[in-house]
This record gives sequence, structure tokens and C-alpha cells, in this order.
Amino acid sequence: MSKTLFDKVWDTHVVRKIEGGPDVLFIDRHLIHEVTSPVAFLGLRQRDIRVLYPERTFATADHNTPTINQHLPVQDPLSANQLKALEENTKEYGIRHWGLGHYKNGIVHVIGPENGITQPGATIVCGDSHTSTHGAFGAIAFGIGTSEVEMVLSSQCIMQPKPKKMRITINGALGKGVLPKDVALFIISKLTTSGATGYFVEYAGSVFAQMSMEGRMTVCNLSIEMGARGGMIAPDQVTFDYIKDREFSPKGADWDKAMAYWETLKTDEGAVFDKEFVFEGAEIEPMITYGTNPGMGIGITKEIPDAKQAEEAEATFAKSLGYMGFHEGEPMEGKKVDYVFVGSCTNGRIEDFRAFASLVKGKRKADDVTVWLVPGSHVVEEQIKREGILDVLTEAGFSLRQPGCSACLAMNEDKIPAGKYAVSTSNRNFEGRQGPGARTLLASPLVAAAAAVTGKVTDPRTLLQ
Repeated sequence: MSKTLFDKVWDTHVVRKIEGGPDVLFIDRHLIHEVTSPVAFLGLRQRDIRVLYPERTFATADHNTPTINQHLPVQDPLSANQLKALEENTKEYGIRHWGLGHYKNGIVHVIGPENGITQPGATIVCGDSHTSTHGAFGAIAFGIGTSEVEMVLSSQCIMQPKPKKMRITINGALGKGVLPKDVALFIISKLTTSGATGYFVEYAGSVFAQMSMEGRMTVCNLSIEMGARGGMIAPDQVTFDYIKDREFSPKGADWDKAMAYWETLKTDEGAVFDKEFVFEGAEIEPMITYGTNPGMGIGITKEIPDAKQAEEAEATFAKSLGYMGFHEGEPMEGKKVDYVFVGSCTNGRIEDFRAFASLVKGKRKADDVTVWLVPGSHVVEEQIKREGILDVLTEAGFSLRQPGCSACLAMNEDKIPAGKYAVSTSNRNFEGRQGPGARTLLASPLVAAAAAVTGKVTDPRTLLQ
């Protein structure tokens, strides 16, 4: 019988099927951070249970970490306590911990791939919704809750109902100034934030085949924002070249054995999906959101739709525009921007900073805009310096912060003030997501760069050489 990529990976990890219930799924890699793990470890301690396979769990500090002066004690008591708890818990249970100051420290969904922890055909979980990022490698990756973190630590398994399957195919090629973030925002604008609820999505077609691994990670990262359980892309030579020779990647004969399996990880001809969508790459232009969920997005040259055109309930739509201070029929181009944030598990990789630097090179930061450039890891930070990107940024009037989740979720000091507008390369634009009263416009690193040098929402294609 023909199988989808999702079926092949899922079915090989089922330990037990429960009649009329969920599958018991074995988990290959478990990623943890300081926010969702403390209560799980408390549960283990109360039940006197050890971590079954500590070598399959990897810990980093990212959500609560400051992005300046990381060598100093963390001032916020809650953040400091959570960071200390992660350090103590990982030490007690023999788990690798890359905390503040460690050269491997960074955002959990950035360090997994760059260290070769993320591999094709694996099952990967983390107490974080954007775990879907790792599906870019042909893995089944999804976020879990605190009780499930405890379940995986203690048994290396999780109980999950098998999701339905969706395939989204985008053919052709992307136009000038269109990045993977635009592709993801375009898809969500078409499907809405609930359009993939109950599904695991496979992305297919020439647009994804032509993407780098960084780009594929950005797309899979945002799968959760249309309600999907996760997203994945079949591994290919681009994938294998990225993984090879990384620290936790297979070596020698083990590599050859892994490759023999990985090359089978593709959807068979004739395999059936529960739902399919097909788009053309030429349809997509640089995107910008205007509302308070990632599905409220439009091409940057378009106008804000009216309530009848939007896929939102009328009251919700009106409330969203009221929060944002926008009106139906207004253009997004030209709207004033107060803050720009480049970073997060969505766009904190080296390719994102290359894109930002390519536009700001030879220009100057707008005087009335605050810009936070936050690499996703120390590895990315070093690449920025080594490739001369930092020199370009400095010359244009920008500075680089230290790795962390930063302004993505306002759990640290990097908060957008109430009423201010931020063009953000992160993943969510909910009310208060980047700080109480903050107004977030989700966009790509190129759109962010254009806003950073003009002080307003600007089509990056007008500034590209």
C-alpha cells in the first residue's frame, strides 16, 4: 500500500495501539527549556521516577534569558528561578544542559538542527508549540504540555491520536524579494488560523525543493499558526548536506546506514491525503499582517480587507482592527513603525541576517526606530561576525544583541511598549504577545529591513539593488 511520508515515520514509532484511543508513540529526541520543564521534574521527584533515557533529552535556556549583559545575574526573580531550576534538574538527572554562557546555548529550535540533533525520520517533542520547526528535516515534531514532558522524561513515549494528513503544494518559483516567511504567511492567510486543525501537513512542490534548510524551518515553524499539529518536508540532498558532519549526526558506517533509510522517506506515488491545496509561487508577494492573528495577512501592496472579505467573525475582525488602530480599506504601505525585531525560532538563523544585511548595506537606520537584532544562537552570532555581516550592520547604525527568544513573547526584558508598532519576524501577533498593548506586524527579514531604514511599512522590492 502506498504511504505518505507522515505515515512512514509515525507507523515505525508506534509502540502500542490502543483500541479506540491514542497510539503510544516512541520519542527519539526530547528538547526542554526553562519554562515548561520545572513542574515536570517536580512530578518525577514526587513519584520517585528517574529519567529513562537522559541521553535522548537536550536542555537549553532561551525564553527568559536577557539579550544584553548575559554575564550578569538575571534580575527578574521568576526568570532567575526557572533558569536555576533547569540547571539543577538537568544536573540531577544527567541531562545535557546548555545554559547561559555556554557556547551551544540558544533558542531550542535553532540549536537542535545546528548540532545535528534533528534528523530525518525522527520523532521530536518539546514543551513549546513551535517544535514543528524540526519537521523541515522530514521528522515528526510537535509541541507538548507539561504533563506530557513528564511522560516523555519517564517513559520516552507519549500517547497521541494519529492526526489526519494534508498536503500543500506550491509550484513554480518565488519572485524578487519574496522569502520563505512570506510563503508561510501567504498559506496561513489562505487557510486561516484554523484551516489545518487536526492535520499534519506535508509541504511539497518546487518552491520548497528550492528552499534552503533555514527557509524550510521557517515554513514548518509556522505550521502551528494555521492550527496544524505539525508540518514536514521530505528530506533530500539539501537536507543531507546540512546534517552531515554535525556533532550528533551519524558518522562513518552509521551515516551510510542512516542514509539508506533517509532516502526512503518520501511520499509514495498514489498515497492519499485527507485534504490537499495547490498554489503557485508567482501568486506570493512580500507579506505583512494587519490584525491580531497570523492569518490576518495581506500582500504588502494590498489594502486591509473589509469584514465581508476577511475570514474572521465580524465582531472579532472589528475588535482586532480596533486594537491595531487600523481601518478597512487602508493601505499598509506607509504606516509608521516604532520598533523592528529580527530573531526568534522563526527567523533567527544566519540566512535571516544575511537577508537583512543585504538590504540595509549602504543605508542608514531610521532615527526614530528602535531595532533589536537577536541571533538564535551563539553559533549564529559567530557566523554573523565571521561573514562580515556585523560590520555591515554597524556601519548602517545597527547593533547586535545576544541570543535568546527576546521580543517574540515578552517573557524577558525585550518588550514592545503599549501602543507602539513593531515589524516583527517572529511567529505570533496576538494582543499583548510582544508586551501589554504592543501592536505587532509579522513580516519577513527583508520587510523588517525596509522598515528599519525607512521608519515605515515599505515594500522591500523598491529598495533592493
